[in-house]
Amino acid sequence: MSRALDSAAPSPPQRAAAPRRRVLVPLTLAQLMVVLASTIVIVTLPTLQTDLGIADADRQWVLTAYALAFGGLLLVGGRVAELLGRRNALLLGLVGFALASVLGGLATTAATLFAARAGQGVFGALLAPAAFALLSALFADVRDRGRAFAVHAALVGVGGVLGLILGGALTQFLGWRWTFFVNVPLAVAALAAVALTRLPAVSSAAVPRIDLPGAVAWAVGLFALVGGVTRAGSHGWTDPGVLAALLVAAMLLAAFARRQARTPGGLLPPRVVLDRNRAGAVLVVALAAAALFGVFLMMTFYLQSVKGYQPVLAGLAFVPMSIGVIIGSTQVASWTLARLSPRAVMVPGLLAAAMAMLMFTQLEADSSYMGLLLPAQLALGIGMGTVFMVAVHMATSGVRSGHTGVASALVTSAQQIGGALGVALLGTVAVSTTAGSFGGSASLLTASPEATVAGFATAAWWGLGAVLLAVAAASALVSNSAPQPYVAGGSGVAATGRTRPVRLGDDDTSSVALAL
Repeated sequence: MSRALDSAAPSPPQRAAAPRRRVLVPLTLAQLMVVLASTIVIVTLPTLQTDLGIADADRQWVLTAYALAFGGLLLVGGRVAELLGRRNALLLGLVGFALASVLGGLATTAATLFAARAGQGVFGALLAPAAFALLSALFADVRDRGRAFAVHAALVGVGGVLGLILGGALTQFLGWRWTFFVNVPLAVAALAAVALTRLPAVSSAAVPRIDLPGAVAWAVGLFALVGGVTRAGSHGWTDPGVLAALLVAAMLLAAFARRQARTPGGLLPPRVVLDRNRAGAVLVVALAAAALFGVFLMMTFYLQSVKGYQPVLAGLAFVPMSIGVIIGSTQVASWTLARLSPRAVMVPGLLAAAMAMLMFTQLEADSSYMGLLLPAQLALGIGMGTVFMVAVHMATSGVRSGHTGVASALVTSAQQIGGALGVALLGTVAVSTTAGSFGGSASLLTASPEATVAGFATAAWWGLGAVLLAVAAASALVSNSAPQPYVAGGSGVAATGRTRPVRLGDDDTSSVALAL
């Protein structure tokens, strides 16, 4: 998105500092809603599936509907935010997100719930870039901006962990519907904060062009792709509906790629994706996210349906993985990137994740949490956190100033879309394997714990395959050159030759916060 801003009369720094700090409240609340929506429903999946009678083959839509809408529309969301005005886009996003959450909380059918989750994703794709652009515009000073993004990312990063714990607590004590209703007070608080802080209507100097046909081809193509993979879980890969959906997806996504190559000012400028390092980073993120999101789906059902964990305990059981992601992204990647090449950091991180996936393939109905699940989660979290940070760093390095927002959004989109495909594919594999033990009846209600776990373990092998493909992509495409010299506001090592942690740029911080 464009970062060229209309000039405004300067205000005294003493009086401007406090209002700018208060602006962090509505912007962070908005981003917190987006992150919570990714994780808060994970623990509640078994409960709401039973309550709404959702088939095993369709349950992943609770996750994929949001991830697809958010990731698929994030590129156009930034353009819309510039067109409407960033404050107006923020207000619209908050109201729309709250209404979609109310719809989800009141849902009595699976279709209504899926539509509500998609609605959350649509308005989340408007909220995230609007909040990011407002932060960038209102904190023009490099030092102030760094502090603002540090606070923003820290609070949002905690939101990923909070979503797992809060989702379990709300489900167990108030009911799964409150995992949706909880967004309403957050939205009201953010709207009130916007009014109280008198958030300025910062706008772009240039009115952006929105490639509507390209956006439609991209979004519908992605939904057709995931829909086809999901349908295969209950109808098989040779089903005419599955083949038709995959064919439509291939045609629309090919049309999108062709249009972006020929249309000036498209959603995804070719020069952004044709860079070898950037393409490799985006591909690695998509493949890694496919495995990570798939694990979330499998583990929530394993912990509750097989091990008998209550929702609160299941939510707490996921916390080590989220903590591992935070450690990997904020500590491991920061220090190693200052000393090693991106490839030398990324590949070991992926191998740690591969080791974790290999451990998940050994899952049994009576597997120990401390002996298998805890170490596997820590290895997966630290490895994935390291990989995501390096990928964001590579994707946003060396980009023209006018394309930094696009590059950052591309990484987040790859994570969400890859995760949606991973949930669909691994969920389909798990359901099909379990169904094979019952003559084609794919139901957790009738399957034995052993058959259910066999499905999860088989899906974990596919997740391992995705991670190994990511290793191959990183080895072939990601740079193996020495770290770049440290530049103020950039990344790398000090010009004096002394190594120091990589310093994150705005786009790095924003994207990794979403990945948490």
